Amino acid sequence: MRILFIKLRHIGDSLLLTPTIVATKQKFPHAEIWVLVRESCDGILAGCPKIDRILTTANPDTAKRRTGGFLSDLKLAALLRRTHFDHVFELTDNDRARFFALAARTESRCTNKHRTLRWFWRPFFDRVCETHRFGKHQAERDFIAPSEVLDLGGTPPPLCFSPDLAKPWREDAKWLETGYCVIHLHTRWVRKSWSIENWERLVESLLEIVPRIVLSCGPEWEEIAQSRSLCEKFGPRIESTLGKASWSQLAWLLMHAKFFIGVDTAAMHLAAACQCPTVALFGPSPVFEYHPWRVKHWLVRPQDWLSEEEVKKIPQDQLMEQISVDKVLARCREAALEN
Repeated sequence: MRILFIKLRHIGDSLLLTPTIVATKQKFPHAEIWVLVRESCDGILAGCPKIDRILTTANPDTAKRRTGGFLSDLKLAALLRRTHFDHVFELTDNDRARFFALAARTESRCTNKHRTLRWFWRPFFDRVCETHRFGKHQAERDFIAPSEVLDLGGTPPPLCFSPDLAKPWREDAKWLETGYCVIHLHTRWVRKSWSIENWERLVESLLEIVPRIVLSCGPEWEEIAQSRSLCEKFGPRIESTLGKASWSQLAWLLMHAKFFIGVDTAAMHLAAACQCPTVALFGPSPVFEYHPWRVKHWLVRPQDWLSEEEVKKIPQDQLMEQISVDKVLARCREAALEN
């Protein structure tokens, strides 16, 4: 049996697909699992040994799309057409992903009922899952259609990043004995960002709680500069990955950390995949859909008593700034005591 899952979303969304992949492999241990994701999403999926082959398609963002991306997509479609799949699941809910699902040669093609599913697509899908998905976590939303078709049963397992596939960040592991936490300061979404001034105040207080801090950051120059600035200010007890850590190396750091602190981003989901206790800052992101999945965690929101609908009425650029340093620090103290 060969099964194709198509999920053309962001990096963190790709990782949220792994519970479905794990459950499928548990039910069909001899199945060959293929996954199609956007470029740059394959690295974080490399930690899931249940995947037999990862295919990538060009990033639709024209600013980042490589030259010849359209030709590359046609070659990918041709590969899918030459390959027989027993089942194809389109879980992106957009026309581009449906095009690749249509290109794949299969007798069982499934997608979800969605407002973007126009009438002309329906004849090409043998199954359109109409189960109501609102109010569920994204890991559950991805699980519904494959579960109904393949009779997977139960609930989605935790996110997957195998310890065997994590790679050491540093060869000298003696510093691990003192204990440390990992902080991921940044996100590509401005509306989900917490100010660098708040992070600075939090780091200063955290050094009274934990012996060491590791700052995780991406390769963007601004992220590296801010991380380096914090390291220079607080001395040798804090260090940064300076944008050089691969997803496998960050996974290794998370697997050995006392706890993780960060906003709703791929690094937060990776912490959940590594079963690292997580303090997660949530502003405009819907908590019910993206909270750390099946891992011990502490959520920090602007106002806990507000419903998701009430949160939407507050300007998004104000939500994160309504999260106080003291509130985050209190959750970090709890995480430190329990771990």
